[in-house]
Formats: sequence, structure tokens, C-alpha cells
Amino acid sequence: MAENRNSCFMQPERGREMVCIDTYRILDSCRDKDCFEDVRVYLTCYGQEIIDRTNVVRAKSAKVLWSYIDIEPVPFNRGFYQLSIRIYIKVFCEACLGPGNLQEVDGIAIVEKKVILFGSEGNVSVFKSEAGRDCFCSGGMSCPSKKSNNLPIAVLETVDPIILSSKIVEPSRYSPCCCPCCIDEVPECVCSSVSGDLTDNSDSNKLLISLGIFSVVRIERPAQYMINAVEYCVPEKECRAPVEDDPCSLFKSMAFPVREFCPPSHIPCKQDPCKLEPCKSDEKRNICGCGCGE
Repeated sequence: MAENRNSCFMQPERGREMVCIDTYRILDSCRDKDCFEDVRVYLTCYGQEIIDRTNVVRAKSAKVLWSYIDIEPVPFNRGFYQLSIRIYIKVFCEACLGPGNLQEVDGIAIVEKKVILFGSEGNVSVFKSEAGRDCFCSGGMSCPSKKSNNLPIAVLETVDPIILSSKIVEPSRYSPCCCPCCIDEVPECVCSSVSGDLTDNSDSNKLLISLGIFSVVRIERPAQYMINAVEYCVPEKECRAPVEDDPCSLFKSMAFPVREFCPPSHIPCKQDPCKLEPCKSDEKRNICGCGCGE
């Protein structure tokens, strides 16, 4: 597909100029591998009824729905900030009510972590215009105003969690301190993602899971930079629609998936065996499959 790329971006004869851009500068970042044990899953009314009738449950998958990040300055440490991150996760589970009677339920799990990062200091208040807000001659306090502060911006990047274990706990053995918040604090956008209304009955069984989460957290501030830019030009390539009448021609134009037919070796190799030439008849492939040896 390299021949289909627009080449006008790389033409050296076109004029270059220095331009100013407004972007975000990463001041500090960190990566983490967190293991959250015995996290409670808030179930729907139907899911809670299923859990109360069985002790056999298996968590199938988990998906990150939303995250809330609160940022506060660290006292006596100028330029450092504490990030309180709360992650809302949708969990899919299977419960066995008897031979051949498998029921699927879903719920919401909530985990929380704290990070301290350097975010420097800011001395200006930033306000930006918003489309659809015309406050001209609106009459005093009726004009909505957007607050501004000097805090930096915190960013969380994460993949879907890995479910390590799951279990059902009786009410008498459950410790409420395991959960960072109550069901009333779950945002409406998160509650609407499950198949029913979430319930929190203190006299019912509790579904607990252990999660492994890989994440990257960074802290940013607005910044302006001068960069060397190339003038943009109109692409020469024309847009093409897929040919639906000839699916075989479309299939033949696809690249052969070579990597799908080359499983990774048990011993790590420095070279990709899929990119090597085949061995000659008098040569033997070495033990890790990285190429031809003597």
C-alpha cells in the first residue's frame, strides 16, 4: 500500500516555514501493573438473584467503561500533584444453577489508585471559546461561565483488565471496606451500560473478583512551540469505492497473511523467520528456527 500514499508531503522543493503550534507538553509520566484483589462487582437485580442461588461462578471478561481523575497539589512539594484515579469496569460472568443451566450476568466493578507526578507550576488562567454559547447582552449572571484554574491535565491510558480470579462471598464474611465507593456514586452513563438497575442488598451474597490492570499515567500542560512545517497540498490520489460486484478481485488484491502461518518459536529469536529465505537442501534450520545453520 506504500504506492498509494500521497507524495506531496515529502517534496523538498516546496516552501518551508516556521509556524507556531499550540499543543500539550508531557511533564511527567509513569507506568504501572496493578493487581486489585477481592473487588466487589455490583450486579443487576437479575444477576443478584442468580448469585444468591449458586456458589459456582466464572468471570468471563472485563471492559473499562469510564474513568474519573481528580488532581490536587501536594502540600509542601511545589510542582507535584496527587492523582486519584477511579476506574469503572464492566464485568461479564457465567453462573451455574445446575447441570446444563448456565446463566450469564453482568455488573460493574470499581477500582481506585493514587499516583504522584510532577506537573510544574502555572501562573495564567486559560479560557477558550465554545461553540453554541452566545452571551452577548444576555443580562448579568445568566451568562454561563466556564471556570479556569492553573492545574495541569492528567491522562490515563489502560487496556482492558485481566480477570485473575472470582468467588462468591456470604454477607457475614464480606468486608465493606474493600470497595472505594458506594452504588450511589456510580455515574449514570456507567449504570446504563448494564442490562438492568444495579442493586446493593446487604443481606445478599457478594461477587468478588481479582483484576490485573496495565496502565500509563501522564501529566500535561499547554505549551506553544515553533516547528518547521511544509506547506500542505491537495492529494493527487482519487477516492475509490469498493467493487461489490467482484468480491474475488477484491480478495486477490489483499496481501497474504504470512505472519499468521508462522507461529512464534519457543526460544526467542533475534530475526523474524518469516523474512528469511528458505534453506537449501544441504542446510538445516537451527534449533530456534531463526535461519539456516551449518
